[in-house]
Amino acid sequence: MGYPGQRPVIPPQSHQDDRETLVSEHKHKGKTCRQSAAVFNVVNSIIGSGIIGLPYSMKQAGFPLGILLLFWVSYVTDFSLILLIKGAALSGTDTYQSLVNRTFGFPGYLLLSVLQFLYPFIAMISYNIITGDTLSKVFQRIPGVDPENLLIGRHLIIVLSTVVFTLPLSLYRDIAKLGKISLISTVLTTLILGIVVARVVSLGPHIPKTEDAWIFAKPNAVQAVGVMSFGDLFENYCRNDDLVTFGRFCYGVTVILTYPIECFVTREVIANVFFGGNLSSVCHIIITVVIITVATLVSLLIDCLGIVLELNGVLCAAPLIFIIPSACYLKLSEEPRTHSDKIMSCVMLPIGAVVMAVGFVMAVTSPQDCSHGQEMFYCSPDNFSLTNISISHFQLTTQLSILNDSEIQVIQPGKSQLVLLWSHTVQHTSP
Repeated sequence: MGYPGQRPVIPPQSHQDDRETLVSEHKHKGKTCRQSAAVFNVVNSIIGSGIIGLPYSMKQAGFPLGILLLFWVSYVTDFSLILLIKGAALSGTDTYQSLVNRTFGFPGYLLLSVLQFLYPFIAMISYNIITGDTLSKVFQRIPGVDPENLLIGRHLIIVLSTVVFTLPLSLYRDIAKLGKISLISTVLTTLILGIVVARVVSLGPHIPKTEDAWIFAKPNAVQAVGVMSFGDLFENYCRNDDLVTFGRFCYGVTVILTYPIECFVTREVIANVFFGGNLSSVCHIIITVVIITVATLVSLLIDCLGIVLELNGVLCAAPLIFIIPSACYLKLSEEPRTHSDKIMSCVMLPIGAVVMAVGFVMAVTSPQDCSHGQEMFYCSPDNFSLTNISISHFQLTTQLSILNDSEIQVIQPGKSQLVLLWSHTVQHTSP
């Protein structure tokens, strides 16, 4: 630049071209990095923990119906996104909030904001519950550690993981900085799936079949529609399984790394509603700390994951996916009533209302049993062969037939010592 009154000094054409090239390359690289980070964040948010929870919804609905519901919910979710895009085009908006604000005014915008806040906030609570339950079982497997030690209890684990990991990560202002964290979480999810498949092959033939395993549908199918995203699959495995212990550790880390993404969403909703979308550094820190503190306190008081998932699904997911997109499109679109999009919207809206109402009533009046901290029946001493400690049925029954005392010690070379407290009469099972 020249002095005032002078014409600006123009650099040589070759230097100018080089500068433009460098600037364009820098912008291109920055854009590419942000796109990659966005992809990893989306994958982490959708798959990171959700894929582990699908068996819970299958159990609720019945396996055959659960598979059908999974495909149906996937289709409905995709169709809802299309409706949101069409609604945004019709209203001249580019966000979910602005679309609802343009369509239903401030009351609709406020209702949507409450739902958008509650959905990730309740997810944060469920992540804390999973972290406490999962990592406590991991630390109990450390040699020499007393399982009843308060230092490895779920409450302390939740507090420590929050203070050391989730709070610092959630304090980032730019969600793109979580891209590498999301990549790590995605890799760990791949390891988890490998462990689950390995245990399906090794344990599947030994686990007794349940009577209603292949029943087509169950009464809780309505609740399953809203719970197609979370759950704790590792509750189904025995605690003394070393491979599963490693999987639990990976799962706990994955959940911790997914937590900040949900916190970003809750904070963004608050910023949009109360601060016009802009937060000062002080407000950013205060709001983040308050959100995470409240979520942590609630997760310390609640240890049953099922009811949390069900309520989050029917109260938040159902209106966000089924009701609101359909209502916006029906009000904005001038297509005839016989148009396929309008017909589908007219079907989705009442279905979403039914899922929301019936699911809430069933979740409150008929809550599922919470098996927090309980071992599965096949992890009992009668099923040693299912875990790392393997004793054949013949060896066990032979030794039990010899020792008919009130307390029987079964010791196998190279294995851990197992102490069985038996009744006065030894019960034998046929091979």
